[in-house]
Amino acid sequence: MRSPAFRRVLDEIGSAVVGGEFAEGSRTSVDALVDRTLASRSIVREATRVLAALGLLSASPRVGLVVQPAGAWNLLDPQVVRWRLAGPARERQLRELRELRAALEPAAARAAAAHATPAARTRLRELAHRLAPTADFPRLDAELHDLVLRSSGNALFVHLANVVGLAVHDRAGVDPDPHDVVLHAALARAVADADADAADAAVREIVARTQPSESTTVISGA
Repeated sequence: MRSPAFRRVLDEIGSAVVGGEFAEGSRTSVDALVDRTLASRSIVREATRVLAALGLLSASPRVGLVVQPAGAWNLLDPQVVRWRLAGPARERQLRELRELRAALEPAAARAAAAHATPAARTRLRELAHRLAPTADFPRLDAELHDLVLRSSGNALFVHLANVVGLAVHDRAGVDPDPHDVVLHAALARAVADADADAADAAVREIVARTQPSESTTVISGA
């Protein structure tokens, strides 16, 4: 397990790159980042290796560390998504997450209706009964979306579960609308009952309702 110091340095440098503090194509060095973060060279080197693997930096002995364009980043890595959500690209990241969910979750819900295990169907029925507009809704909401993706039988859908989870978690502080609770319960029941059409319809409406309204700042639950 990596140390808290490593995680701090990784987050500080990664956030700076994603947030535009380091301009695309600009150069830096391990020594400069040591001075910036006040961390050890070993920690900074390890952090830059991770950032290079994520596509944020490139490294070479003669040139040093070079900030890469956004097109080179691993935009489906949960950490990169977190940095974008915390930075100036937040609204674009939210829009892209909505579009990803709109493309992904209906297909996953259909697949889950066909392939969910008996244990998963039992848990989905439990969630359908427990979902309510209470303080516990965000946790159950996140569990529901995760369970649907993981029950799809599609390894790529499962791989993206953490990214979808970030979109759901980002809205956790918003009071759930009663209709959103009804839709989530309907999704859980539909998948549990192997009703692919109902599952598809429920999740499409759930995702559509995360689109901000031009006339109000109130946002429905995810």
